[in-house]
Amino acid sequence: MNFKRLINKSLSLRRETFLAFIKKGEAHLGGSFSMIEILIVLYEKILRKIDVFVLSKSHASFPLCILLREKGLKTKLTTHLEIDRKNGINCTTGSLGHGLPIATGMAYAIKKKKEKRNVYVLISDGECQEGTTWESLLIASKHELDNLIIIIDYNKIQALSKLKDALPLNNLKKKINAFNCNCINVKDGHSIKDLLNAFNKKFKSKKPKVLIVNTVKGKGIKSFENDPIWHARQLKGKEIDIGKKALGIFK
Repeated sequence: MNFKRLINKSLSLRRETFLAFIKKGEAHLGGSFSMIEILIVLYEKILRKIDVFVLSKSHASFPLCILLREKGLKTKLTTHLEIDRKNGINCTTGSLGHGLPIATGMAYAIKKKKEKRNVYVLISDGECQEGTTWESLLIASKHELDNLIIIIDYNKIQALSKLKDALPLNNLKKKINAFNCNCINVKDGHSIKDLLNAFNKKFKSKKPKVLIVNTVKGKGIKSFENDPIWHARQLKGKEIDIGKKALGIFK
């Protein structure tokens, strides 16, 4: 497996996303940078043309839109996504807690029609504080939706606070297992190898699959990492120079 190519693509996507933040004058940098490797692995190695991807945490939509554009689609670069299936956006998301219920419904419909397609949904850890998430897991388990793959971006920061200070999600894997799901803890969500191993892991039981992906909010710019302020903050002044230097941007 050529991990170097995927690592380089991750760096490239971070750079393009950072430049887009500057150009647009807005930035959900923290949550965008925490999920870069997840997107690269999904779109380069995991997703088939027949599969469906839903980004529930679509305040962090810039890297997905840029990635889809690089693949030749005319995806609108916007914060919070509106449905545009022909350009890779499978449903409207942005109101947190809605992406997983929609994806669960999609997976259920696909299974009822006996189609061999998977539905992948990327949610924030903050969404695990919402009742719709746990209701969706109950439904997915009951209907044996083994075609539903849920990815939790577990960067442990929500909006302007840390999870442990707002509403802790301790023992998250035990909680998910209790809802009768197959759960994998990915210790390094920025490791291409670890992500590939998790996505490719097979289970015999017919249950939804959940990946708890431990990530770093703001990954790639050391000065910005694990700081809640970078959930949503316009880049300006010296911050732009700091980011460019960290990412190796020389233009």
